[in-house]
Amino acid sequence: MTTMYAALLRGINVGGAKKLPMAELRSLLEGLGHDAVRTHLQSGQAVFASGHGDEEALAAELTRAIEKHFGFAVDVIVRDHAYLRAVAEACPFPAADLEAKQLHVTYFSAPVDAERFAAIDQPAFLPEEFRLGDRALYLYAPDGLGRSKLAEALARPRVNKGLIATSRNWNTVTKLVELTAP
Repeated sequence: MTTMYAALLRGINVGGAKKLPMAELRSLLEGLGHDAVRTHLQSGQAVFASGHGDEEALAAELTRAIEKHFGFAVDVIVRDHAYLRAVAEACPFPAADLEAKQLHVTYFSAPVDAERFAAIDQPAFLPEEFRLGDRALYLYAPDGLGRSKLAEALARPRVNKGLIATSRNWNTVTKLVELTAP
């Protein structure tokens, strides 16, 4: 039995760094034996079907293949459709009432707890807010991610130490649920 997955690549095709053409990423995934390969946008989302069943092993395999083929390392998180759907459904903010640029999800490579974020003075950033989920962080940034001071604080290396963290806007969050649907 195969499962649909999304591969979330961190930090590619941004500002001219780590150029990774989506056609080559699709070919790379197909070369690894995956089926139904598609990419979404140019910013590091690919979906594919695999019978493998181990998200961590799939992420490690793709990380190695990218480094070998393109000559640079890229952090990769792989998540299945059920997880992506659960994250979207568990959103603590009124997603239907917000613009997609106002709501983001940061996906983490491992579970996170509130202690990791304890030093962030949330009231100081209002009206921006964040909430934790299952290996995810939901960020409400009314003026968008690019102007978010809270996003800057959440992205600091000491906050994310030992994790891969990659963010997507709400349109991409819901599109990945759609693209990985069986």
